[in-house]
Amino acid sequence: MPGIRRPRKSLGQHFLVDSRVANRIVAAADLTDADTVVEIGPGNGVLTRRLVERAGRVVAVELDQRLAAELPARLGMPGNLEVHHGDARTVAIEDLVGLGNPYKMIANLPYYAASPITRRFLESEQSPDVMVVMLQREVGEAMTAKPGAMTLLSVATQIYAEASVVTHVPARSFRPPPKVSSTVVKLKVRSKAAAPVEDVARFFALVRAGFAAPRKQLRNSLAQGTGAPAEVVSATLDDAGIDERRRPATLTLAEWGNLNAVWPPEAPRSRAN
Repeated sequence: MPGIRRPRKSLGQHFLVDSRVANRIVAAADLTDADTVVEIGPGNGVLTRRLVERAGRVVAVELDQRLAAELPARLGMPGNLEVHHGDARTVAIEDLVGLGNPYKMIANLPYYAASPITRRFLESEQSPDVMVVMLQREVGEAMTAKPGAMTLLSVATQIYAEASVVTHVPARSFRPPPKVSSTVVKLKVRSKAAAPVEDVARFFALVRAGFAAPRKQLRNSLAQGTGAPAEVVSATLDDAGIDERRRPATLTLAEWGNLNAVWPPEAPRSRAN
């Protein structure tokens, strides 16, 4: 059986070594032998070992070629494990699980790639039913924030999924210990967006503009972010039933959807448009 590989700094590797945390991650996914699981970043296989015991099929995606090659033997060559050497930011999801097949996604993500990987799976036409992901604590808290503390990342996550914190994870649970603490987040992917969004790009252009100056009142932040005249912004907020004096962080997903629906077609949605 291959020995335990040392983490590579160039890939941002911090291997999970805390079995209690691994058990909580697996439990949060509610796995059965009917499930297909995509695991991103299996590393030395601490999570993978538990996944192959619970799920019917495990598809592991590992960027480190040496780890990918050694993982099956390290776990005793389980028959329900498939290992793909590749980058989860670009790999074709349908090649992993088959076109149209349901699956769950579990990941201990490198901090530098956590947001793009999570966003890619959430926004995919073949998104998972459930995601349980380990992220930097600040990112996890932003994903699960409630109105009053929302950010652009909160909206971008929760428009697609119900987000909740599973557990916080101290640095000592990894080798080597990272300089920051982590959080495990569960994302129950919605069957349809939480607010009516016909054009995703246009919706997020408006939300991004709304958070251009998050400490300012919404009227001023939107005017700054879109370049639209202040009087147009005020009138549109009034049409949406939103007090222009509120801060962007206080809006609910439904309110962003209402604002998007009444935003004048001729008005810019961001200064980049």
